[in-house]
Amino acid sequence: MLSQEDNELLTKVGSGTPMGELLRRFWTPAFLSEELPTPDCDPVSLRLLGEDLVGFRDSDGNIGVLEAYCAHRRVHLYYGRNEECGLRCVYHGWKYDVNGNCVDMPSEPDQTNFKNKVKLTSYPTVERGGVIYIYMGPAELKPEPPELEWSYLPEVQRTATKRLQQNNWAQAVEGGIDSSHISFLHNRTIGQSVNKDSPIPRNKYHGQDRHPVFEIEEVDYGLRIAARRNAEPGKHYWRITQFLFPYYTMIPPVGNFETSKGQPYAGHAWVPIDDENTWTWSFGANPTRAYTEEEREFAGGKNGMWGPIDEKYHPLQNRSNNYLIDREVQRTQSFTGINGIPNQDAAVQESMGPIVDRSKERLGTSDTAIIVFRKSMIRLAKDLAEGKEPIAASDGDLYNVRSVSILLDEGVAFADGAEHLFPGGDIRSAAE
Repeated sequence: MLSQEDNELLTKVGSGTPMGELLRRFWTPAFLSEELPTPDCDPVSLRLLGEDLVGFRDSDGNIGVLEAYCAHRRVHLYYGRNEECGLRCVYHGWKYDVNGNCVDMPSEPDQTNFKNKVKLTSYPTVERGGVIYIYMGPAELKPEPPELEWSYLPEVQRTATKRLQQNNWAQAVEGGIDSSHISFLHNRTIGQSVNKDSPIPRNKYHGQDRHPVFEIEEVDYGLRIAARRNAEPGKHYWRITQFLFPYYTMIPPVGNFETSKGQPYAGHAWVPIDDENTWTWSFGANPTRAYTEEEREFAGGKNGMWGPIDEKYHPLQNRSNNYLIDREVQRTQSFTGINGIPNQDAAVQESMGPIVDRSKERLGTSDTAIIVFRKSMIRLAKDLAEGKEPIAASDGDLYNVRSVSILLDEGVAFADGAEHLFPGGDIRSAAE
């Protein structure tokens, strides 16, 4: 459990809070490129880390992300006109460029220089792999963005999407690093015998051994979270999740990574909208080959594995309709009766309330990764408050890693047997 004080430190993300200041040291996924597709397209409103923002792509294709409210009378610039390299407020015509500078003030006399004294907060942007990131921390500390392998792969080998989740970011991350729950929450074999010859080892091993042993390795970029299950005699099945500061996770691929050639991997970024809401980003990558059209739609489409979602990236299965739970299916086919892994995750995480009261929890050995995650994030936030900057924020190369699933002989440590599989590919050559 956590004390109320530490629970608040972990979950509060607004400007000036310890965790909010820590998260602002990292580049933050803000928009999908498809949300700002062309020069002078419609502006898009956004809320991140408790701040109201507006994004637009100007006439030259440059991306601006500004504080949302006009400096004049605080009108929301979502309603503004995106024209002639600037976003113009429709109330009195004040216009701002991508750097937040007021470049036109038609409601004031021509001879005044008032516009030169007006500037909105703006955040630096970078666009990679179909995602637009922003940096919300101190300008003098702006680092290079994270060198995530998937963001450099050709478009035909990667996917990215997002969906709204109505709970605090930390309990969403905790679901992502919890390898124990997959034997239960995502179990699809109720009333059916497990096929011992299944081509998908995940089904077999997760059903055979439902209480994995966890080993956690702390690394510069975050945590390697290894869940060990008993497999065939003399073998262990390892499922090694990567947690990358401050909110990325990389999901181990299905089966044995070394023998499943062409196997894609996936991951998430749980980005705080505010204290009680989260954007759940999902990405997919196949480092060895292009996705088929069907695979791309499943991995990243609005009706694929992370959907269904509407045009605003809101899930159609949500708490207002009880995630379309089917009790007969729950009795006879699946553990939850809820269709879709992300909907199952959202159901249990949102059911905890917007911010779970961790002082009332009773944790067990299966929660080892959760405990280490909390300690690590709280430590980083407290270190920053004392003037110690997070190493991972300033070294984007640390993020070029992969998650791993692998069969190893008993007695072989995962750090030894899978070490050669953790690094990602040559991302720079992939981008050329």
